[in-house]
Amino acid sequence: MRKIFLTLVLGLSFNGLGFAADMPPPCGPSGDLSDELSSNVADDSRCFELRMYTAEPIQNGVGGIDNLHQRFREQEVAIFEKLGAEVLAVWQRLDDPNTLVWMLAYRNRAHRTEVWQAFGSDPEWLALREKYPVPISAEVYMMSATDYSHFK
Repeated sequence: MRKIFLTLVLGLSFNGLGFAADMPPPCGPSGDLSDELSSNVADDSRCFELRMYTAEPIQNGVGGIDNLHQRFREQEVAIFEKLGAEVLAVWQRLDDPNTLVWMLAYRNRAHRTEVWQAFGSDPEWLALREKYPVPISAEVYMMSATDYSHFK
């Protein structure tokens, strides 16, 4: 099951805000957000996405955090960068060694949609996923930088 958690600015969650199922989670510059969400967001913020993937243990040669890391190491990061996303960092959680955490940046929400649509059908990704099949559960946080953040 995929868990999606939406976050506006680092550390602040949407409390009680509902979004239609077909409406993408907001992120990016304040001008792209509703008045309700934009008051503390930078005019020049990119759309940030923090993703946490917890790998299922290896069973019959499928899965495992080491295989997930190898997939990222070999091509997954490069594919995202080829498609226009900036991979800001990839971390190994030490309190949960089966979890890989990574952060991406896009120009805005529309750019994020373009990147993920292209990624889903990218032949290199499809081959990589077949080479390293790793069932994961994912937590996804969409964010915008605050107007006082040094990192935008």
